[in-house]
Amino acid sequence: MTGVGPRTLIDLDTHTLDNGLEVVLAPDPSVPVVAVNIWYGVGSRNEAPGRTGFAHLFEHMMFQGSAHVPKNGHFELIERAGGSLNATTWFDRTNYFETLPAHELDLALWLESDRMGWMLPAMTGDKLENQRDVVKNERRQRYDNQPYGDWDERVQSLLFPADHPYHHTVIGSMEDISAATLDDVHDFFATFYVPNNAVLTICGDIDPAAALEAVVRYFGEIPAGASPPSIPGNPVLSFDTGGTLRQDVSAQVPLPRIYMAARVPPFTTEAFYAGQAAVTAATTGRSSRVHDRLVRKERLAKSVSCSTLPLTTGATMLLMVATGYDPASVDALERAMADELDGLTSLQQDELDRAVAVTETRTLSQLQRVGSRADLLSMFATLFKDPRRLNRDLWRLRDVSLDEVHAWAAEYMSPSNRVVVRYLPEAP
Repeated sequence: MTGVGPRTLIDLDTHTLDNGLEVVLAPDPSVPVVAVNIWYGVGSRNEAPGRTGFAHLFEHMMFQGSAHVPKNGHFELIERAGGSLNATTWFDRTNYFETLPAHELDLALWLESDRMGWMLPAMTGDKLENQRDVVKNERRQRYDNQPYGDWDERVQSLLFPADHPYHHTVIGSMEDISAATLDDVHDFFATFYVPNNAVLTICGDIDPAAALEAVVRYFGEIPAGASPPSIPGNPVLSFDTGGTLRQDVSAQVPLPRIYMAARVPPFTTEAFYAGQAAVTAATTGRSSRVHDRLVRKERLAKSVSCSTLPLTTGATMLLMVATGYDPASVDALERAMADELDGLTSLQQDELDRAVAVTETRTLSQLQRVGSRADLLSMFATLFKDPRRLNRDLWRLRDVSLDEVHAWAAEYMSPSNRVVVRYLPEAP
């Protein structure tokens, strides 16, 4: 990583192959490893009604082998070479990534290209049935049978209208997962897993010219697909829920917990930065005003956190989560949380300065790791069509003024734009 000024943290080259694949190359000879990261522009927001959970199901299917790679071969080959790998699915994207010794770059590129270009011949009904069961068990373990596990399903269904792409969860419903057919999986792959809907980033100890030559060799013959369809539903919505929407859940949970959410401007807007600064200033760290009041002074909460999610479609979610001690004090905890969100209009300059410093430290720590660096570059290339924005984005928060923070809080933090889901322990 080169540090030759505040706006050139990372040197990189960008290329677009004839088939539309975007390529980002970020050399760093300081470490003898390489990170290969690929983002596909498909997530839960792209799922039509009745087809929820497909993006996540397909993430699982992508590890079931391709035309020239046996089932689970991706894991076996990368780990045998001394590397690590994984994949994740989210609202706006699905990503696959490996970090391995630099001399094994060709192995990672071959594996990723084989499942991008030659996945369909290896898909079978047995593999689908197996992974469908895996995903359903994952839903049971992480959502249905986990304390507080279905919070996102409840919050999203209240915060986003039924026709909005974020109304349903990434994991999807049991009914939709059960109904998935092999033809559905084929269609999903042919629609979204095409080079012109992907960004490939390579970071680490590489020669950019040689790396690009290898990318062309492995990916160049994969044909481009049709342009992906428009996002289903209606992504347009106001920053107003029409009042505080609430739901109390009596469940087998150890302590009461409150999830408080609001609609705020998405990650791809300039207004996102003022919100990020406000939330970080008020809630991050033991010295923050929210932790000081709720945890230390009034002892209403065991823990509290707050963040603005980097979502892009129409709006994103501000989410505050507090775990309390006593069900009898849950109303007081909710009032205190609401007071603190409403009180963001009173943030001071020293709090804003601390938020900028905290964010810069976190981001610089991420950038020290080639895997995180590659993922951030893929993110900015996918969401902004500009991976170099990462160099500017770190410093953009410094430009946020206190007046902008106050205006953002006054516009978006109010009881008319709020969702509250409270988990209360069942009586023994």
